This record gives sequence, structure tokens and C-alpha cells, in this order.
Amino acid sequence: EVQLVESGGGLVQPGGSLRLSCAASGFTFSSYVMDWVRQAPGKGFEWVSRINSRGDTTIYADSVKGRFTVSRDNAKNTLYLQMNSLKPDDTAVYYCKRSGGTQRGQGTQVTVSS
Repeated sequence: EVQLVESGGGLVQPGGSLRLSCAASGFTFSSYVMDWVRQAPGKGFEWVSRINSRGDTTIYADSVKGRFTVSRDNAKNTLYLQMNSLKPDDTAVYYCKRSGGTQRGQGTQVTVSS
């Protein structure tokens, strides 16, 4: 059974940083391209970033480019999202997922507010 468990969210002031984690199990993590997506209150899902299976190629939405960094540790079956220079518009529930797949974890809430 595929399981994805996000963690690391919280309340942070504008300009602050957070590091999200996604623990994966139930599939061969190292074989899959992985995405981070988010859903802001009252809005649809927004794709945030993608990393290839080896972890050496990443792409980002324009809204987070230069501020967020996606990485992975295939030995630990874990995906990360380092978020710097956070803005109120980054407030959302963040999810990890296999690229092209539909299954997500429960998400982790990120709130950027002073």
C-alpha cells in the first residue's frame, strides 16, 4: 500500500523558513519522479516542484523559484522541500505525490503570517 506522510509545517513569519518532509513507503521510492503540490484556502491545487528519481534534476513553479529547494534521500525514502523567504501567499496545505499519480498524504499546513 502506497503511503505518503508529510510533516514539518507550522506557523512562520514572512521572510522565515521551513523544511517539509515526506516519508514514503509501499513502493520503490527511488524509481519515481516526485512532486510537491499545495492547496491554499478556498483555491485549487497548485503544482510547486518536481524532482527526478535520482535527485539531480529539479523544476519549480515560477511562484516559488529561487526560494524553494526540493531534494530527496532515496536511502531514507524521504522527500524534502526547503522553503525560504516565505510569503503570506505561500500559506497552504502542502502535499507530496508521485508525479502523474493521484494519491497524496494527509498534507502539512504551512501558515505565513505576522
